[in-house]
Amino acid sequence: MRRRNFITILAGAAAYPLSAGAQQKAMPVIGFLHFASPDRFASQIDALRQGLAENGYVDRKNLVVETRWAEDHLERLPALAAEFVAAKVDVIVAAGGPAAKAAKNATSTIPIVFTMGIDPVAEGFVTSLAHPGGNLTGLSILAGALPPKRLELLCELVPSAKVIALLVNPNESSEWVPDVQTAARAKGVELPVLKASNEDEIDTAFAALAGLHADALNEGDAVLFMARREQLVALEKRYRVPAIGRFREFADDGGLISYGPDLTDINRQLGVYAAKILSGARPADLPVQQPTKFQLVINLKTVKELGLTVPQLLFALADEVIE
Repeated sequence: MRRRNFITILAGAAAYPLSAGAQQKAMPVIGFLHFASPDRFASQIDALRQGLAENGYVDRKNLVVETRWAEDHLERLPALAAEFVAAKVDVIVAAGGPAAKAAKNATSTIPIVFTMGIDPVAEGFVTSLAHPGGNLTGLSILAGALPPKRLELLCELVPSAKVIALLVNPNESSEWVPDVQTAARAKGVELPVLKASNEDEIDTAFAALAGLHADALNEGDAVLFMARREQLVALEKRYRVPAIGRFREFADDGGLISYGPDLTDINRQLGVYAAKILSGARPADLPVQQPTKFQLVINLKTVKELGLTVPQLLFALADEVIE
């Protein structure tokens, strides 16, 4: 399915080059800016299109969705955002905080619909959640409550754990770390913090787990870790350390357990907001939304590989158990 989606996206891009769409403007153009690659996140485009279609906008019929992917190289995002601005797209949909920042820096006039795991008010993206006040709005995961919850889930799944490492990217916002430290103290576990800002440093962080006598790993809220989820899953199995990821895609790809918002629903809502803007709504008047759907997914095959036993409570709480 992912491969077919990828081919469809490429075919669409070839049929409707951005420059031609911008020059003709026969239909409104939405620019979708993503930090990673389409082969791993094509489903997000499908969800975006669903939200648009629910509100009367069908890709290639009465609008054009153009995509730009940074391929895990966040430094490319500003140039990709500048392409959309130069082409005068009607709306920019930015996936993730770094993409939203690049879009914000590129334009103060083109409407931007974002999704991010950081506080958009504290980071200066909007004036308030209820009244954004500028050309940006979207969905904020407000991730502060999620890393502590994931630590609690790890403690349920690995009740003997005395040391649970926390993986963070020092180049991304980590204001939620004190909340995880508080949760760790309440559970009576040590919480060494490991830092990784690129692929090699992720490898180094996992190699350090043995020396720390870590019993489990809590994946922090960082765009990098979402982009490198296949690497994280492979390292979890290589070092046989139970780990919890942010989104269900981590468990889908073989990770032990994941807990976080439903990315499909988030991207559908981005499409709904983009459609409202195309219909005349102003971003300043559209409140920043928060996810309403969260998913706990357990990969039972990985549970067995790591020699764990899932408590009945977690089975009861799980939205899905992958056999």
